[in-house]
Amino acid sequence: MDTPLDIATSGPVQVWTINSPDVGNAITGTEFVKAFEAAVDAANADLEVRAIVLTGAGKIFSAGGNVKEMADRTGMFGVDERAQRRAYVDGIQRIPRAFSRLEVPIIAAVNGASVGAGCDLAMMCDIRIASERASFAESFVQVGLIPGDGGTWFLPRAVGYARAAEMTFTGDRVDAATALEWGMVSLVVPHDELLAAARELADRITKNPSEALRMAKRLLQESRTSPLESVLGMAASMQPLAHLSPEHSSRISRWRTS
Repeated sequence: MDTPLDIATSGPVQVWTINSPDVGNAITGTEFVKAFEAAVDAANADLEVRAIVLTGAGKIFSAGGNVKEMADRTGMFGVDERAQRRAYVDGIQRIPRAFSRLEVPIIAAVNGASVGAGCDLAMMCDIRIASERASFAESFVQVGLIPGDGGTWFLPRAVGYARAAEMTFTGDRVDAATALEWGMVSLVVPHDELLAAARELADRITKNPSEALRMAKRLLQESRTSPLESVLGMAASMQPLAHLSPEHSSRISRWRTS
């Protein structure tokens, strides 16, 4: 039986593939949420994992919510309005919370349409690389909804407030070339080269020590919302640990002789 999130490990790199193409790689189901949380916790616990690539099976990255369940009022969309808030808190909102505790750098390899919560999922990643076939849409308003999964937090941090507002208020699609121009993605590549490009970037990341990568990521995340003094304080606390690590000692010795 297929799992909603396939995980393939090759050395220090993991490739996570959303594997529900029959429902548009929907990410709102309970099974996907549980699988994603388990993947995050496992990666955090395994210091051999130094980078993750996230992509989608088939022709799209993710259509976000399960449209059929929305229309039929089933699944998390089948509860009455009094329970709907709790359904979001206990459901899809567990994904951004999991991302917030993920210690490992994660690259979105966006292989096709990235819509609604699928667009937000890509924005949760540290880095995004897009296939030339990729597109992005913060499409909630077009079906009378709002970003219920943290999109209004992640999207402005990826593209700035004005671009995020344009995407959120119109729901219009942004193609790969425009996404590159806006800084939403770092690179656009031919479709058949997407995973290779993502893996090449992951390999460049994984050449560096695991603990230093994880601490650097935490500082970057804290810098999104914390004042300078708080970030400086965290850095001052983390740096002695880095100085005392065997990886620092061996690598700084090589630098001195290179």
